[in-house]
Amino acid sequence: MDKDRIFMQKAIDLALQARAEGNEPFGAILVKDGEIVMMGENKINSFCDPTHHAEIGLIRSFCSENNIFDLGEYTLYTSCEPCVMCSGAMVWSNLGRLVYSVTHDQLAAIAGDNIMISCEEVFMKSPQKPMVAGKLLNEKGLAVFDGYRFHSEANQS
Repeated sequence: MDKDRIFMQKAIDLALQARAEGNEPFGAILVKDGEIVMMGENKINSFCDPTHHAEIGLIRSFCSENNIFDLGEYTLYTSCEPCVMCSGAMVWSNLGRLVYSVTHDQLAAIAGDNIMISCEEVFMKSPQKPMVAGKLLNEKGLAVFDGYRFHSEANQS
């Protein structure tokens, strides 16, 4: 199993952990030089913060704790294609690479109505454009949502 698959499996495991803790099932891993530097999961219910998605929470914490703004040398692995808000955070932090499992369209089919803008559309119109690889371990990523019911209609990763 290559490193991308190993890191994606960890992001999917974090999504399952978030779900078990009463949050929406999304997880993310930040990697530099083949090493995990931070992990994050959705905490919107735990923190009563609708903006605490796995990706943006991870970016916020890592940059703040390490006093950096530029993630150009990092890869972010996320269990689901990031929403518009999280994609914007990736642009502003100059993320180098993004790898995700479940696509935006797949999530919309599961969760219902959604802001219908893919991360690639956000990146295309942005000054910084992370490299993107999608649908890695897609079946495992989709399995996270088996039997899951979203609590609101404004569901994003």
